[in-house]
Order: sequence, then C-alpha cells, then structure tokens
Amino acid sequence: MSNILDAIFRPQSVAVIGASRRHGSIGREIVHAIIEYGFNGMVFPVNPKAKVIHSIKCYRSVLEIPDEVDMAVIVVPKPLVNQALIDCGRKEVKGIVMITAGYSEVGNKADELEVKQLIEQYNMRLVGPNCMGIINTHSDYQLNATFASTPPIKGNVGFVSQSGALGVAILDSARDLNIGFSMFASVGNKTDVSANDLLEYWEDDEETEIILLYLESFGNPRNFTKLARRIVRKKPIIAVKSGRTALGAKAASSHTGALAGMDMATDALFNQAGVIRVNSVEEMFDLTQAFAKQPLPKGDRVAVMTNAGGPGILVTDALVCHNMEMADFSEQTIKTLQEYLPPEASFSNPLDMIASADPPGYKRTLDILMKDPLNDAVIVIFVPPVTVDAEAIARSIAEVASKGWDKPIICCFMGTRGERSGVPILRQAKLPVYLYPEAAAMALAAMVQYRQISQRPEGKIVTYDDVDKEKVESVINIAIEHKRERLNAEEIGRILKAYRFPLPDSIITKEIDEALEFSRSRYPIVLKMMAESVVHKTDVGGVMVDIRNDDELRAAFGGMTEKADKLELTDYSILVQQMVKGGRETIIGMTQDPTFGPLIMFGLGGIYVEIMKDVNFAIHPITDLEAERMVKTLKGRKLLEGIRGEKAVDYEIIIECLLRLSQLVADFHQIKEMDLNPFLAFPEKKKSRVVDARLSIKLDGSVKV
Repeated sequence: MSNILDAIFRPQSVAVIGASRRHGSIGREIVHAIIEYGFNGMVFPVNPKAKVIHSIKCYRSVLEIPDEVDMAVIVVPKPLVNQALIDCGRKEVKGIVMITAGYSEVGNKADELEVKQLIEQYNMRLVGPNCMGIINTHSDYQLNATFASTPPIKGNVGFVSQSGALGVAILDSARDLNIGFSMFASVGNKTDVSANDLLEYWEDDEETEIILLYLESFGNPRNFTKLARRIVRKKPIIAVKSGRTALGAKAASSHTGALAGMDMATDALFNQAGVIRVNSVEEMFDLTQAFAKQPLPKGDRVAVMTNAGGPGILVTDALVCHNMEMADFSEQTIKTLQEYLPPEASFSNPLDMIASADPPGYKRTLDILMKDPLNDAVIVIFVPPVTVDAEAIARSIAEVASKGWDKPIICCFMGTRGERSGVPILRQAKLPVYLYPEAAAMALAAMVQYRQISQRPEGKIVTYDDVDKEKVESVINIAIEHKRERLNAEEIGRILKAYRFPLPDSIITKEIDEALEFSRSRYPIVLKMMAESVVHKTDVGGVMVDIRNDDELRAAFGGMTEKADKLELTDYSILVQQMVKGGRETIIGMTQDPTFGPLIMFGLGGIYVEIMKDVNFAIHPITDLEAERMVKTLKGRKLLEGIRGEKAVDYEIIIECLLRLSQLVADFHQIKEMDLNPFLAFPEKKKSRVVDARLSIKLDGSVKV
C-alpha cells in the first residue's frame, strides 16, 4: 500500500468485530452492506457467540483469522473496545473504523486518550470513534463499511462528515440529486484520522475531483490552511462549518478581540485557504450539483433564457448581487433568434421566449446561446404552462447539452415535481437543476469564484529589516516582571516606534510646564488620560481635542487632572499628542484565538467598527496579497477610495502596517491583543498616523530574541 490510509479505504480484507446475526443491529447491517455493495476482498465476521453470520464463517477473535486482515470495523460495546484494539495490534491490522461511541462526545476524554495510545502503540490508523463508517465506490474496491440505509452511487465527490447522523441523511439526498461519491468518511471524534488527513489523501486521487466538508471543529487549523491552499489549485473544496453563533464567548477588552468572537476566524481561514464556505448542507449540494456535472465557466458573463418574465428578473437580481455580469448578445445571435421567436419575445438579456415556447424552441435557442462567444454560461429557466410537456422540454435541453460544450448549462425548472417534471431527465443528463433562480445564480457564481481562487497568486510573507527587536524585548520583559498584562501608553509607543509604525509627536507627563513646552511648536494638541484601569478613555471623559494655545492647554490639563482625582486614579498620567486632523478612520488589530492562534484584523474605524462591524480578519501570518485583500474587500471600501471628489487614501501604508504588525506578532508570541485605533489614513502616505493604541500581553515567561 502506497499510503497507510489505503488500509482503510483500499483494503484487501476486512474484519467486522462485533458482527451480529440480529436483524437491525449495526453489527449485522455493516456486514450486510459490505457484501451487498460488492466488496472484492475477504470479509471476516468476528463474534465469540456465533459460528456463521450472513452465511460466512465467524471467528471468536480477530487473532483466530488465518489470513491477513488489512482493516477492522469495531462495533463492540465500549468496555470491549480496548481488548479488540490490542488484538488488532497483535494481528498487525493497519486500519480501524470504530463505530462504537461513548467517548469525548459525552465528555469521556480519558477513555478516548487510551484508544489513541493503543493505536499509536501498534502503528494503526483509526477513523472514529463515534462514526458511521467509510465508503469507497471505486470498482476495484467497492467498499461500503457503513450502516447507512442508502448505498451511494459512484461519482467524483469526496465527502468528510463529522456527524454520523448527518452523513446518513446526506447519502440519501445525494442519490436523489444524482450526485455520486468517490469516497465518503464519517470521522466522528477525529481521535486519529482527521479532515486534514483525508484532504491530503484525496489531493492526488484521480477519482476525487471535488471535496466536501461538514465540520463541527478544527483539529490543526494551520495545517488545514497549508493543505487547502495547495489542493484548491487542483480541485474545489466546499465546506459547511457549524457553530457560527457559539454562546458564551468571553468578553474582550479590545475591539479586535470582541469582533473575533463572531465566527470571523473560520471565515478568515476559509478565505485564505481558498475554501468555498456555504451556510447549510442544502447550499453545499446546490453548489456540488454544478461543480460535479458541468465545466467551470471561463468568465462571469451569463446569458439567461426563460419562458416567463418574473423568474428572469429574479435570476438577474441574484446574478448582479453575486457580482456576475449579464452578457450581451451578439448581432448574429439576435438576428437568428428573431427569425423564429414571436415578436412579443424580449431579445435582450434575460431572453424571454414567452409562455408559448415549445421543446423545439428551447432546443434551438439554447444551441444558439451556447455558440455565442459573448457569454461564459447559460441559465435555462422553465415554468410549466398547462399546454407544454415538461419532459419534452427537458429532453430538448439534454440533447443540446450532450454535445459536450466547454461552458456550463445551469437549469431552473420552477413548479415542477415528480417523475413527469422533467427533472429526472436533466439529472440523468448530468445537468444541475434547481427549483428557484436564486440557487442557480449562487451555484454559478461559486464556480466563477473557484476559478478565480484556483488562479490567484500565492503572495509572500514580508519582513522588514529596519525593526528593533531588542527594544520590544526589553519593554515586554519589564511588563512581565511587574506582572502587568496591559502596557501603558509610553511602552506601547516604544514598541510601535521600534517596528516603524507612523506615530504623531507626543510626550507623557503629569507636569503642565512640560506639556506647555512640548506643545508650543505643535498646536493643535490632544490630551488623553492614561491609566491601566481606564480601557476606553472616552467613556470617562479622558480625551480632549483641538487645544489651540497655552490658555486652552492649562484649562484642559487642569480639568483632566480633576477628573483623574474624582476617579481616584493614582497611577495615571497624561498623553500630550500633536493632533492629526482629517484622514479616514480605520482600525488595525490582532487577537489570540484559542483554536486558530493570532488573528490579524483591519476595518473601518469610528462608528463603522462600533456599529457596522465592517472588518476583515486573516489568520497569522499574512502575505502581502492577503493584506491587500483585507483592505480592498471591505464593504465600505468606497469610503477609503473617496467620494464626492475626495482622493483615495494611500493603500500602501495601510498594507505596510498590517505586514509590520504580522511581523511583530511573529517575533513576540507574548502579544495577546492589540488595537491601533484609530489609524488615520490620508491620500498622502507620509501623513497617515496611528493616533491611539492598546496592547496587552501574556505573562508566560520572558522573551529572548
């Protein structure tokens, strides 16, 4: 075997430990499924209380089997599992599929750790526990080692499900949609074999052209990102990740930390890896229909043909919302259509053939649109009038599709159900078919998105040589020594200066004379109250802006001192800072996620981060192209580009600051949370400044660079 997972998916022999004669039991159903699906190897039922199961000789133990055993399916009660694993190890079984449950899914982590130790001791690979099994549809193996009621059909989709019950439902739905699988794995608790292992296993598998994932948790997100980035250049990965709205996320002191609890990390991971994320299993199969059955479009220009105006408008709206283009028709196409379509038809896009459109009309129109070089895909919509045979329409579409075009045909048959709806004919012809136009538009847009993902450059990690690591090391070590998680303004300023972030001139003082001397050549001035116990300065009136002369400074300084006294602050000081006027408020930040590690964030500042939460996250470290994407894909990016005659801000300095932050986080893992808020961006690069910042660290030992 070229890969140890071959023992699980391509075995020559399988033992079912816990096989049963009782109808309806999982132990019998798995033996039955293996035989019924046509497994080409040897099957060994194991049960100490039976001599024959399913007309096959039964063994008391796997150790009694005279032949080699590549893979064992374990379905015994939980107290018998460890002995079964030991027996498999002594028998030199290499692959285990463990159906038995009762481990970490119910909080029993200690027993699951014993399972892991046993498989590592005997150099075995294990799928599960608490899973529903695995499937390989390849004709040389034809292995269905599951207890699913619906056997899969052969196809080009590899599917990983972390939920066994959901896996059963998915196999049922896939057969209804005529979607076939190459391999299927219900990974359960992922004690050993994970989604990452299967991604790597399927990367070069010729039978697997599309990979689907249903995940409830990540094992190694960084390894997932590395694998997925590589694989999506060859084949699409479509994922459903549950747990979008995890309750009880801890409150964070920084904006970045608070926003990161909103499932942003998973979105960031998938975006960087090139994985197409969908919201539901239904959406997953909407996309899979198109990916599995049609070629990728070469561009985003879509032609729509329909026999009803309303659905044509709906699909147009949906396509535009997905940033697709409505294709123009060539002059030759329009001229040819006008030769046979009624004058009441609309010859713009969407092309409305009106309700009288018949099977020959659908056939000829689709053929003409497929030949038109001005579109990259065609959506065919049919709403069945009483006088038109839906099956005949479907056959005419299938006949055109059979010519083997290099651009996709997407079908939408509205209001049609049952055997005579025409839908089975389309699915048999390997055409994706949807009940509503919006689903058709979404699937086609995803295909365009994937083509762009598969062709995008990788980018590179940027490091700057002009940074001073020793200064940052000193600041962090002093804070750790004094057990201070939150750094003060002076310390943060020293760190930012060491990594060459652009800062306004400032001093920190409690003396009015020192403040006056600094300010006289720098008015207007801003005062900010600095105290470890004050996280959000504006909430306590700790910010005073646009101070223009000495008198105003004396009054403001005195007023801030009085506020500090009322708050009973003893550790406070006052930041005197040259005021930065104008610019557009943005926020740059990072936070530590317990699963994903450091997350880098960029967004619009001010009310846009407080209320609109218009931010982008990326898993650290980020490349130059990822930093650019974070800036240029904000929903409110037009505010940065300039409106009503304003000039666009300089993106280069924002991207540079994101990359410098990424380098800082890489150099100092003690940084827990950090906000540069606001970062004022200007059209002139040299004017942009970090106006305020917060930074907290982990007190887990000193650093040495």
